[in-house]
Amino acid sequence: MANDETETLLARLQRLAAGLPGVETGTSYGTPALKVAGKLFLRIKDAGTLVLMAPMDEKERLIEMAPEIYHETDHYKGWPALLLRAGVIDDGELQQRMAEAWRRKAPARLRKLVADGPTE
Repeated sequence: MANDETETLLARLQRLAAGLPGVETGTSYGTPALKVAGKLFLRIKDAGTLVLMAPMDEKERLIEMAPEIYHETDHYKGWPALLLRAGVIDDGELQQRMAEAWRRKAPARLRKLVADGPTE
């Protein structure tokens, strides 16, 4: 069962994903997750950490650019998944990263509905 911090974080993610068509709330590895067309693009690892699906080159760039927000543990080395510190990232940047991850997983028919990025 999710605790209050996790529920609050999930509510934040759902609010930020509101402009992205086809987003479903589910679970991944027993924690709340956001998916599109059944494909995971973001999940809550714990109350302070998010796991964002991202290509390796983007992952490395973001960790280098903002290590206070983005990081990885040995478990995630070599995988297209990036850890985010939920309490440090602001809503604007988190929404941008979520939209990018959504675009990589969403089918073309849904991507066409969001021509210029998510709406608020």
